[in-house]
Amino acid sequence: MCTECGCGLPGEPKFSGGKKSQHDHEHAHEHEHEHEHGHEHTHAHEHTHEHTHEHEHTHEHEPGCMHSHSHKHSHSHTHSHDPEHSHDHDHAHEHAHDHDHDHEHAHDHSHDHDHAHDHDHEHAHEHEHKNTVVAVHKSIMNANNLQAARNRGFFAGSRVLAVNVLSSPGAGKTKLLTEAIKMLSQKEVDGKTLKCGVVVGDLETDNDAVRLRQSGAPVVQISTGTLCHLDAAMLARSLSELSADPTQLDILFIENVGNLVCPATFDLGEGLRITVLSAGEGEDKPLKYPPAFHFADLVVLSKADLAEACEFDRELALNNIRSLKPEVEIVEVSAKTGAGLDVFCEKLVERFLSLKQQSALGLLL
Repeated sequence: MCTECGCGLPGEPKFSGGKKSQHDHEHAHEHEHEHEHGHEHTHAHEHTHEHTHEHEHTHEHEPGCMHSHSHKHSHSHTHSHDPEHSHDHDHAHEHAHDHDHDHEHAHDHSHDHDHAHDHDHEHAHEHEHKNTVVAVHKSIMNANNLQAARNRGFFAGSRVLAVNVLSSPGAGKTKLLTEAIKMLSQKEVDGKTLKCGVVVGDLETDNDAVRLRQSGAPVVQISTGTLCHLDAAMLARSLSELSADPTQLDILFIENVGNLVCPATFDLGEGLRITVLSAGEGEDKPLKYPPAFHFADLVVLSKADLAEACEFDRELALNNIRSLKPEVEIVEVSAKTGAGLDVFCEKLVERFLSLKQQSALGLLL
């Protein structure tokens, strides 16, 4: 087939789908050949091709209504080649070919019956799209909550008070816990001193863990990387890394990542949640981050010794906290001077004893 358009002339076809083009055109080809012999050629070619195709189609549209079509196609092709070649040694010659194509199509339709045809084709497409709403009544926190329930069962069965401590960065959590653990380790409860342990979370570094070890308690550091909170699974894994048997502890402090947003929504399975607010942060912090204070069992106003220097409005801060949770307990502490630290520790002991009592009665299991 023709390499230009696939018109039926000699050459390779360039068409897709197996369909040839119907058109009239001319092609001119120039070829240059070199021969090393001397003789003369004269060629005269004339080709006439006629093709007749007859197709008969029968169509049935309605019951009892049938007609047939007969199609005849006549194609006449005339090719004339009259190239004259004169050859000598080492010379060039050119060939020019002109192709004329005439296509005639005759269509003859006959009907062998006498009746009227009324063809009325209607295509009706109806597409009905339904939107299906699937209600998935499953919390995205489901996996965390399941692990938190396991943690809570473990702590209750071991009679360990787990304390989740939240605050914004720099509120004084580490200093508060370090001093509190020192004081608690000297208290006797039911004839023995209390044993404490700490799990501390930070994005990077173990600086807080180093400071907390000064209390003498076993400490394990969790580096969260890019996560701004601890979750129940992290806590569960960390327990195996404590240098002491967690079941032999009385109080396990969990110093959460410094953040008042994300940690507030993650249950770790703790028995007590504490939110720390320092005097230098401002009185309206509870109103800006309500979940952290609403879900707290105890609120600590830390760095009380800086209240005057920071012009901290104590009464306004207390009112803002109680507007979110009227019944919440509030303790004012200065870990630096020790003011209020004994009250804070007493609250912890009370909660620990309550846990032991409920566990003994089987109320936590």
